[in-house]
Amino acid sequence: MAPPLLNLTGIKLTFGGTPLLDGAELVAAPGDKIALVGRNGSGKSTLLKIAAGMIEPQDGELFRQPSATIRYLPQMPDMDGFATVRAYVEAGLGPADDPHRATYLMEHLGLTGEERPADLSGGEARRAALARVMAPEPDILLLDEPTNHLDLAVIEWLEEELARTSSALIVISHDRRFLQRVSRATVWLDRGQTRRLDKGFAHFEEWRDQVLEEEERDQHKLGRQIVREEHWLRYGVTARRKRNMRRLGELQTMRQRFRSHRGAEGTATLVASDAAESGKLVIEAKNIDKSFGDLTVVKGFSTRIQRGDRVGLVGPNGAGKTTLLKMLTGELAPDAGSVRLGVNLEIATLDQKREAVSPDETLAHYLTDGRGENLVINGEQRHVVSYMKDFLFKPEQARTPVRELSGGERARLLLARVLARPANLLVLDEPTNDLDMETLELLQELVAGFAGTVILVSHDRDFLDRTVTSIIAPDGGGRWVEYAGGYSDMLAQRGGTKLEDRKARNKSAADPAAEKPRAEVSKEPAKKLSFKQKFALESLPKKIEAVTASIARLENNIADPAYYERDPTGFQKTIAALDKERVTLAALEEEWLELEMLREELEG
Repeated sequence: MAPPLLNLTGIKLTFGGTPLLDGAELVAAPGDKIALVGRNGSGKSTLLKIAAGMIEPQDGELFRQPSATIRYLPQMPDMDGFATVRAYVEAGLGPADDPHRATYLMEHLGLTGEERPADLSGGEARRAALARVMAPEPDILLLDEPTNHLDLAVIEWLEEELARTSSALIVISHDRRFLQRVSRATVWLDRGQTRRLDKGFAHFEEWRDQVLEEEERDQHKLGRQIVREEHWLRYGVTARRKRNMRRLGELQTMRQRFRSHRGAEGTATLVASDAAESGKLVIEAKNIDKSFGDLTVVKGFSTRIQRGDRVGLVGPNGAGKTTLLKMLTGELAPDAGSVRLGVNLEIATLDQKREAVSPDETLAHYLTDGRGENLVINGEQRHVVSYMKDFLFKPEQARTPVRELSGGERARLLLARVLARPANLLVLDEPTNDLDMETLELLQELVAGFAGTVILVSHDRDFLDRTVTSIIAPDGGGRWVEYAGGYSDMLAQRGGTKLEDRKARNKSAADPAAEKPRAEVSKEPAKKLSFKQKFALESLPKKIEAVTASIARLENNIADPAYYERDPTGFQKTIAALDKERVTLAALEEEWLELEMLREELEG
């Protein structure tokens, strides 16, 4: 086994009185794909920053292989001082890195490189930051919430790109489907300590539940053992004083263990306030259109949403999901067509624009709209502090300004406000942003079991699969199509094609003139591979095999734990040779792939 690129052991860090990290460990070897998971506020981002060398722990040991390159993707990238996105991305390259890799990534992430950083949206800034850290193809790639603000097309492309990379990967994300696709090991950070599962995230939740059940059972056994020992000391035979003193010492140790045990954090209680039942028909749209200048966002769309339906809207950023949502709920009038809302509708809306909350407003004031200290939830009057506890807020946070909250806490606050309003139609725009997995599971149960109607916009494929009864997706040229079932069902009905795979067809459908050149080109006689290309296609597999064998030999050499101590200079030369061979292998594989794709295209 090759030595680790990164090894963190016994990491400790305390903010305030409670340890944030209390003996945490994190090990990454070449080729590792690790999901780092845990509750909001558990210290995941802090541990990742320690791994990147941005924060020094108070205690513990850190080892980073001297020759290893590390790139870290922060949640909030800093682009100050860069005139263009290209300048920002290329600033992350090393002297030996290929600048064409930066161009390739920007193109696939939908950036030209000429954008000004100050003008970027949240999603564009995230894509630029991804291009910057991925362009050098580092030995270790540390990604903190890489899918935030990305649409589904980019998320699915990113999954495929990360699956191909040779970099060791440690990723924090709340997108369960993304973690399932990219991870091969899972590190769970819980109450300051880490546990590792050498399986991907798909196996994590079952394993986590087993660990917590065993912990609760062990703690219960310890409590019963303490009771038995106390009974023996009070009423047992006292003939041997030394034996009694020994057992008394053991009892004190058990009591200390019992008192110092940090139980698992509670989970939020999500219950929507019920309103009177709406009519059977909730929304009916007939041939609605919407354009902004020359841009057609919605064209000829019709749907009937009935009581109990749970409808999901998906599509790339800028496709018009929020515009369609506003038209369906009557907030925005269509240019043509009609929208009819059913009777007795009570609508509660969660807006994705979290900045709409006043940063100086206190939590209690925000939840009650400044109307005293109580709320009415499902006909029952509750004190605001009691209601806040359902969403994992502490009593002392009632007077805390909103600006002091983390992203996850703010997401829970907005949910608390929306769910406090009596409603029979929930409209949720990106409800899963910044929620930890436990709260996400509860929101999923609430949406799936809601007695009324739900319309939601989300890029979380797993959440959509578990909650909605139909999906509305764009089909190009402003057309939208409704599919029965969840996101996976939609893909099956589209023949397995993803949203981004239909861009060329959509463009031609929107502009019939675009079809003409293609038809003309198709009449041209098919070209053939040149002799040089044929020879390369036949010889490249052997070259790839030889380089792969060389890499295996070099890795086997550095796997010897005593090699570095015996010959430090030779070890470094071997590492350098290994890096060079890996670059060569990547170039050969890319050349072969391009030629193979060209061959298939010509033969097809």
